[in-house]
Amino acid sequence: MVRFVAYMSMLAMLFSVHILSAQTKKDSLKLEVESKKAALSEEHQSEIEKLKKFKDVVVFQEKEKLKEEVKKIEERLAKGELTKEEAEDLKTEAARTAAKNIENRTAILDNKIALAERGENFNERRDLRSTVLIGSKGIELDNEMYTDSTTYRRRIKYDKRTYGSVTVAVGINNAVIEGKGIDGSPYQVGGSKFFEIGYMWNTRLFNNSNAVRFRYGLSLQYNGLRTNSGKYFVEYGDQTILEEFPYDLKKAKLRMDNIVAPVFFEFGPSKKVERDRYFRYYNSRMFKIGIGGYAGLNYSTRQKLKYKKDGDKSKDKLKTDYNTNNFIYGVAAYVGIGDASLYVKYDLNPIFHNAETKQNNVSLGIRWDLD
Repeated sequence: MVRFVAYMSMLAMLFSVHILSAQTKKDSLKLEVESKKAALSEEHQSEIEKLKKFKDVVVFQEKEKLKEEVKKIEERLAKGELTKEEAEDLKTEAARTAAKNIENRTAILDNKIALAERGENFNERRDLRSTVLIGSKGIELDNEMYTDSTTYRRRIKYDKRTYGSVTVAVGINNAVIEGKGIDGSPYQVGGSKFFEIGYMWNTRLFNNSNAVRFRYGLSLQYNGLRTNSGKYFVEYGDQTILEEFPYDLKKAKLRMDNIVAPVFFEFGPSKKVERDRYFRYYNSRMFKIGIGGYAGLNYSTRQKLKYKKDGDKSKDKLKTDYNTNNFIYGVAAYVGIGDASLYVKYDLNPIFHNAETKQNNVSLGIRWDLD
């Protein structure tokens, strides 16, 4: 009997130790899981939250796709391509497919969430970039727009009416002389040049047509006038005239730098491209014509001289206003195809104020709109 009691006591002790060991292992495992979960980085925690939100995105996407499919079925029914019964069958099948897609895609996300909670490395953003679809409808998540695709893009407007582009123009420059026209100009045709660079916005004027666009912006203009026959610009009080240079003059060039605000009405055909969630007008490689003008200020005038004196070459840069007009305004036009155009501009203000003979700057060249 004593031996039996001893055996039972030993058995009870072993069982107690086993239970205590199992409980200890369970507590240790629980502690390890909690410790591992707490050790997850903030980035992991953030991505886990986003994965959970993606489930709402998935539902939204599939519902949007179902709406589009039902819309197409209704259009086919209205055209007589389907009977009412066939249309109902197709709608039922489309709804069944959408439900199955939601079930499968959310299951994938649930598995990824489970992986992430165990601290496994993943990159859901990379996985979601497998395809690209731009749209205006979707779910906004952390300033990003999710559409009916397995990707995301920044918010895109359904109808983008205004675009911006850099504009560059270069060509020959000269002056129209009062009573003589451009034929009586004392400036070289090939040696007098202009350059213009600026930024222009292009806004469509009508809701359902891109035939007329309003263009506006800001530009820097550099107009140069190179003299003929060894003459240079001389300022006498409020008058600026051309005089013979006392030495062997190789080059005399006056440069006027302006900052202006050009505005144009542009006319021309466009190609309309329509998608499910956006539409755009494109006029690349198409004819266009622009008519408008500009106004601004002259902020710098200088004369550059190159000459020989006693056999030595010399260069002078003389910076003064040379009585040029401070306020600049004129008309301009261009005609071309695509990005390139033939460009002409004409200053309505005289080059020199108080001049005995009125002179107006005129330019002809090539203009590029660099989208």
